[in-house]
Amino acid sequence: MKKILVSFFAILLLGAVVSCSSVPQKNPSLQRQWMLVSFDQFSKFSKEELVRNKAEINLTGIMEKGKIKGGANMGCNSMFFTSEFKTNGKVKISGVGSTLKACQNMELENAFIQKFDKMTNYSIEGHFLTLSDDNGNSMKFLAADWD
Repeated sequence: MKKILVSFFAILLLGAVVSCSSVPQKNPSLQRQWMLVSFDQFSKFSKEELVRNKAEINLTGIMEKGKIKGGANMGCNSMFFTSEFKTNGKVKISGVGSTLKACQNMELENAFIQKFDKMTNYSIEGHFLTLSDDNGNSMKFLAADWD
């Protein structure tokens, strides 16, 4: 009976270790909600306008196989995408799509969709996330949970 109990607990412990290692990982410095505060190429979009439109990306999804399914909003349509942030400061954004509501001011949303999946680099400095492409265009975000 003692051998059966020891075997049972050994199997139970091994199962717990295996299941814990397969739990998707989260990167708390990256997987946050980010408010767009600067859209470099488009200086006509002031910080106040970005805040008023609640322009943001949401990276709080679970990371699976190094990829995060995220969402975005620039004031009207809901957007979705897949992102892959590498440790060398490179990012790949793909599968960008959105709902198709007709909105009064689509200029920011259209500009964002055209540029977002072209971003190839990222950096996190403090509470700021900066995405940039190889042509000098950039987007700067502030962590929404930062006071």
